[in-house]
Amino acid sequence: MNRLAYLLVPVLLGLAGCTAAAEPDRPAAPAARPERPSPFSDCAALTTAPASAAETPTGEAGETPTGKAGDRLPELTLSCFTGGVPVALRDVKGPAVINVWASWCPPCRKELPAFQRLHERAAGRFQVIGVNSRDSRGGAQSIGEDFGVRFPMLVDQGDAFEHALGRNAFPLTVFVDAAGRIRHTDSTGALDDARLAELLRTHLGVDVAA
Repeated sequence: MNRLAYLLVPVLLGLAGCTAAAEPDRPAAPAARPERPSPFSDCAALTTAPASAAETPTGEAGETPTGKAGDRLPELTLSCFTGGVPVALRDVKGPAVINVWASWCPPCRKELPAFQRLHERAAGRFQVIGVNSRDSRGGAQSIGEDFGVRFPMLVDQGDAFEHALGRNAFPLTVFVDAAGRIRHTDSTGALDDARLAELLRTHLGVDVAA
């Protein structure tokens, strides 16, 4: 019996080896898809005054959405699309043009290229800031890529900014002076280069080419 057992051991080991060799290799788990880089600029510079900020009007401002002339931006903190430290709106340094938009809003998509051109013409005199509201990250990302939008983008996942301003409109554009006071809000629809230049001149005292 002992001799028979010794003879069977190599046979059993051989069978085990064949069985192991016949088992196919398991496919490796697919690598996680890298996140696409943000098309928008970082928000760190929003709390630094523009290098050559223009003097803005000091007289009476028009009525703001909250009903009081010259209101400051609301006490609200929003995340930056690119990550990093969230931005308190009260810390944003003007002059600034803040555009509230969403990828599902046709007038917003229509006017975004004009805001990008305005950003390129700013020349350190004012800031152009986006607030992406009630939107998906993927939708905002795709629009930013397709339209070549490069200015800093804050994210308002609900509608906290509009609610604080007492408005419920898309698109919405807020003109803020160097002291952080709201000089004008516009919700008349898609703005073009000429209209933006007119609003900047009227409410912030800044001349830009249309």
